[in-house]
Amino acid sequence: MIQQFAGRTAVITGAGSGFGLEASRIAAREGMKLVMADVQADALERAVAEIEALGAEVLPFRLDVAQAAEVEALGAATLARFGAPHLVFNNAGVGAGGLIWEHTLKDWEWVIGVNLMGVAHGVRVFTPMMLAAAAQDAGYEGHIVNTASMAGLLNTPNMGVYNVTKHAVVSLSETLYQDLRLVTERVGASVLCPYFVPTGIGDSHRNRPTALRGQRATQSQRVAHAMIGKAVESGRVSAAQVAQFVFDAVREGRFYIYSHPQALAGVRARMEDIVQGRNPSDPYEARPDLGQQLKAALRLATSSD
Repeated sequence: MIQQFAGRTAVITGAGSGFGLEASRIAAREGMKLVMADVQADALERAVAEIEALGAEVLPFRLDVAQAAEVEALGAATLARFGAPHLVFNNAGVGAGGLIWEHTLKDWEWVIGVNLMGVAHGVRVFTPMMLAAAAQDAGYEGHIVNTASMAGLLNTPNMGVYNVTKHAVVSLSETLYQDLRLVTERVGASVLCPYFVPTGIGDSHRNRPTALRGQRATQSQRVAHAMIGKAVESGRVSAAQVAQFVFDAVREGRFYIYSHPQALAGVRARMEDIVQGRNPSDPYEARPDLGQQLKAALRLATSSD
């Protein structure tokens, strides 16, 4: 929980676009100092120029969150410039779809590296310095927010590797929340679980490292990209609204942050399946047209491969 943002420091990964950029805008308006990190140098440069124009003091940092040494360097740079941060938003992420057996080793390495290990690196680098600050200053308030997804609470078909990483981030974040409660009252944690929100994540392959670029996309992966892209871009909740949800939750000390609470009906059905030992429910029960569309596309794809 952070009651007062002004004069304090926020570290935001994925700050060049989407939730990260919108969160940077809010942080600047709240009077925070910012460490803005992103893998895409040109997007980061534009974002930093905009945030500095709002009057905020900014430390820009080009960062691949999958690389442990780079996140460690980010931590050292933050500490040297601003001291221990108060808000850490482990937000950087990439999207991927397709039938789970069609993901290549490079697919797994890339998506796990960014979506899961990026969060893990942020937690292990920044949590100790935040705890040290809390121990030294009775007025210190700190909070860590990790971006997962509704895909971390559901298992939508044809999104295997993405689902795996986002479930792991939810688990990591819940454990972080509980572990922090064992040792401090002044550093909290939240997990962000957005649904379909226009952020540009559907084009995240543009930043895929050359060494982890794989073979030509399969038909199922192309189907997933098209369907997810359409759903994301037609989303009615904006990235700016979700960023505000994050700041509201941090101020109120709420752990779970949802962009689309109505999607929790699917989560409830999944939990009931688990408790009652039922086979997994049809995720498209409420929208059978979408389920039939996906099934038809995939059966056509697999028969033509």
